[in-house]
Amino acid sequence: MDTFIKQSGLGHILEKVRAGERLSLADGKTLYEHPNILALGYLANIVRERKNGDKVYFIYNQHINYSNICVNLCKFCAFGRKREDPLAYEMSIEEIRQKVRERLDEPIEELHVVGSVHPDLPFSWYLEMLKAIKEERPGVHIQAFTAVEIHHLAKIAGKSVQEALKELMAAGLGSMPGGGAEVFSPRIRQLTCPEKISGEEWLEVARTAHKQGLKTNATMLYGHIETVEERLEHLDALRRLQDETGGFLAFIPLAFHPKNNELGQGRSGTTGICDLKNIAVSRLMLDNFPHIKAYWIMLGVKMAQVALSFGADDLDGTVKEERITNMAGGEAGQALGHKTLIRLIREAGRKPVQRDTLYEKLVDC
Repeated sequence: MDTFIKQSGLGHILEKVRAGERLSLADGKTLYEHPNILALGYLANIVRERKNGDKVYFIYNQHINYSNICVNLCKFCAFGRKREDPLAYEMSIEEIRQKVRERLDEPIEELHVVGSVHPDLPFSWYLEMLKAIKEERPGVHIQAFTAVEIHHLAKIAGKSVQEALKELMAAGLGSMPGGGAEVFSPRIRQLTCPEKISGEEWLEVARTAHKQGLKTNATMLYGHIETVEERLEHLDALRRLQDETGGFLAFIPLAFHPKNNELGQGRSGTTGICDLKNIAVSRLMLDNFPHIKAYWIMLGVKMAQVALSFGADDLDGTVKEERITNMAGGEAGQALGHKTLIRLIREAGRKPVQRDTLYEKLVDC
């Protein structure tokens, strides 16, 4: 196979990968533009198996999207709504409690809680929500609030991000998801999400969280109007921050879904080749990230399964009712049983491992 890689023109990158050397942005561009997806998968799999062997991680988790009333209204988003929109909603603390109670008979390890940049809810409401979840399910790990939400919460509280995070952590926040990163390019943000915090501000929130001992994930929304160069600059910014803090757990490439949003008009969704390239290139460029996630909600179950041979080592989890991708026309569904996840992983020739949020509690299945 090494001969095949060299014949395909990727011999210099193969040498770097074998030696554990960092790839340059020029190398990343070569990979993105290379026509042979199997060659990219082979290279990415070298790194994937060096870091995680044949293991594929998943978690028994539940999603709660507490509100979609949002002031940002990004052009790629089908979830956010103005308050007066008939599809707008806002869950009460009691409704959130009930969502948790409904699944108390299931061995849920993680509550994944994200919503919107809400114009009216006070900072105290978010603290109350975290405390309420912990009262209903004391042992659960709460992964909540994107960097965009955290920035907003600090602002409405009149606090620094560091101060806001300390209060949220005291109330039960255990880690942060990676959403809101989109593409860091100022050009892309001006065209697609001008009201959202900048890429630098997103990175600064993540940096502050890491310094507080709070682990986070990171994402990139690809497949809309971004260039290959802008994707690589995004990956490089994450790589440099990880060098500095070591606080990222996993990177999740998120495929753009064109339905029910302004940016998607006249555009089609990503292709399978595009999805696999982004998984593979991410694994190769983000040499200091321990995990690359094939988020089945965004990719679809079949593509996520294939991605396990292209650099990904994590399928996320059971999810249990995710609304954000669903409202953008996602067709993968809103939940998977843990037995189904185990079967999908085994069919892909990998070893399923049930994890906790921080990849510390591991159970071979």
